[in-house]
Amino acid sequence: MAQGVLISNPSAVPAQPPARDHNHPHPIVRNSGRALEMDWVDDIRINLSAAERRVASLPGRRTVKKDAQAAWLLKAITCIDLTTLNGDDTAERVKRLCAKARAPIRSDLLEALGFAGRRLHTGAICVYHRFVATAVEALDGYDIPVAAVSTGFPAGLVPHDLKLKEIEASVRDGAREIDIVITREHVLTGDWRALYAEVRDFRAACGDAHLKTILATGDLKTLRNVAKASMVCMMAGADFIKTSTGKEGVNATLPVTLAMLRMIRVYEERTGFKIGFKPAGGISTAKDVLNYQFLMKEELGRDWLEPDLFRVGASSLLADIERQLEHHVTGRYSAFNRHPVG
Repeated sequence: MAQGVLISNPSAVPAQPPARDHNHPHPIVRNSGRALEMDWVDDIRINLSAAERRVASLPGRRTVKKDAQAAWLLKAITCIDLTTLNGDDTAERVKRLCAKARAPIRSDLLEALGFAGRRLHTGAICVYHRFVATAVEALDGYDIPVAAVSTGFPAGLVPHDLKLKEIEASVRDGAREIDIVITREHVLTGDWRALYAEVRDFRAACGDAHLKTILATGDLKTLRNVAKASMVCMMAGADFIKTSTGKEGVNATLPVTLAMLRMIRVYEERTGFKIGFKPAGGISTAKDVLNYQFLMKEELGRDWLEPDLFRVGASSLLADIERQLEHHVTGRYSAFNRHPVG
């Protein structure tokens, strides 16, 4: 633990994630949450300089080339929540995005990579509530979930009852995942009981839909706040914890990711539940996503490279991955505009 985030009760966290047999994977048991344990929250400590050193060393220690890099990038595609959250979104844009989610890489490239005949698609489509039904219809016949941003995204400052109604409306329209935003004021004022109650209500409103809690980490000021908010949201029943809306001044970063992953490790050790993680905002290149994949593998193990526990919220990332794969196949880089996403 000396090189990473320092947390309470470090002896409860294994020095290395346990080995898992991926020839016989176990289904992920959904987090049921638990009563709020304030001592779990109050004892959290963060060593900022250690966290920064840990992630700064990552690019120099970890690299993959050629076929290995192509394999990691193909895996990354399956974990992308392909996203459009713009004020000028239209139904036609969402339909184009769904078409790209169904076939994210050109067939000639897949054939050259040995993937001919294999179905490859993104982890999900992420849209505003207005376009949930459109996306569900466009993805009919494909096992690609639609995720809806909710609860007054991105600021999260609408009345609580309206937040619950928005979640329920998206679930009725077919959303299988709900990306909610927390009330940042609860974190900034240390009102952890209010945060817990809020997220618990969101989880109940989701029903069978999975709950991804957006912490808006750029607004939370400190890594300690990020870590504490992560723990409270998991205790309240979150299936995923997510860094950002993509609309803050600072979105996903590797130090923030490290703090959140360490909390996921602690929560699994104490409860047995595996919680997913989703960085979002600013992850736009293949090099970026590789660093997140490396950190996931090192901190949490092989299970967290699969879409049931790892997602990346992104829009332009897929285009850069396709460019890198084309370069791997042909030896030439193509123009970015030859790889439209939506």
